Order: sequence, then structure tokens, then C-alpha cells
Amino acid sequence: MGLFNLFSKNTKEQPAQDSSEANDAEELARYSGMRVEVTSDAGQLLFVAKLLGLRENRAELHQYSESEISQIAEPIHAKIRGYSDHERKAVYLEGVITPGPKHIWQVEELTIVRTTNDRAFFRLDTNQNATITMFSGLSMGEKPCRLLNISIGGASISSEHRYHEGDKFLLKVKLLEDRPESAMFSQVVRVIEKEDAKFEYGCSFLELTEADQEQITKNIFTIQRQKRART
Repeated sequence: MGLFNLFSKNTKEQPAQDSSEANDAEELARYSGMRVEVTSDAGQLLFVAKLLGLRENRAELHQYSESEISQIAEPIHAKIRGYSDHERKAVYLEGVITPGPKHIWQVEELTIVRTTNDRAFFRLDTNQNATITMFSGLSMGEKPCRLLNISIGGASISSEHRYHEGDKFLLKVKLLEDRPESAMFSQVVRVIEKEDAKFEYGCSFLELTEADQEQITKNIFTIQRQKRART
């Protein structure tokens, strides 16, 4: 056998580079900056965080919920769930998390379990008193309504007053008794006329800052945690 054939054979026998790991890393990188909730394998809500610093199958979780997880001192397997606004999909991940200083958790063995169109998990049912303030038109002024549910991106409200798709208003509600009132500039994107002479409106939040979004997220998960503690 000649040298050319020998080197050719060795070259052919070298395993082709597996592109699946590169594809996984590329897919994970798309979710950098996503807000997530982190739970134990048993379903216990641990904290809420922002997923950052993704590199291959590692990342950081920058905790911004108020819960203290002092009982966790060693790496544990955790489930991580977020919502991609860009793809409009719920993203389910899992990995091994390790606590670090300044509420920054290290994540290893991070993998995507699945993505779905389910956004219901990130919507909190509330049924609370709220107000709508219009600044122009026939409905100008502040009027009462009921906040039926809220998510990071919008809300569903019930009102006896007639609004129209595209109307913009200020929605104000006190989600938690010990927190300041929340005010969100909103726009009607869906109108449902009910049989009891009331209307339900699907609304999208407008011009939310990063701080606004984080505060809404904190309130949502605080209420969810309180509800779970009572069950």
C-alpha cells in the first residue's frame, strides 16, 4: 500500500465533526436575555431570573426575584422555563445550577427540552379592581374596570364601557397590597362583547422600559408563589 493510499484512508476514517452540538449552542444563544422561572425537579419555585452569558451548554442566571434560596449550597438539577418574545414561544430548558455571589447562578449541562406555543403559564389570573384612563375621545377620563389576567406583555380586562380596537389608555392596578400601584400604557388589540352588556378587552402594553417589565415580572411571580404556598 502506498503512502498516498495510507493517508487517504486515515483521512476518511476520521469521524466527521458533529454539527449537532454547534446547532444546539446556536439555538441556545437565541434565548440570551430571556426572563425565566427556575424550579426544582419536584416543581418548587426557586427564583425568577434573566438568562445571560450563554456559551455552548453553559450560562448564568441573574436572579431578580426576592426569594432567598439559602438552603441550596451545592449544585442541583433544575428546570428553567421562559418565553421568547421574538419567537412567541414558551421555552423549556433544564440544567445543573450552582449558587454564586450577588445572586448570580452558574448553569451547566444546559439543554433545550422543548419549545411550544403555550403562553398561558406566563399569564396570571387576577380578577382585581383596576382603572382605565383615556386622554381623548368620548370615553375620556378615568373609569373602573376589572383586571382579569396579566402577563409581561399585556392584560385582559372587563368593563361596562365601550372601547375600540386601537384605543390607547393608561391601565392602573394594585397587584399587591404592599407594593405601589402599577400603571401601564396600553392599547386594545381585541374586543369581545359579552351577553351581560359588558366587554372584554385584550390589551397589549406599550413603551414598557426594562425596569417596568422586571417589576411586572416580579409582581406576577410573587403572587404565583403566594398562591402556591396556600395550596
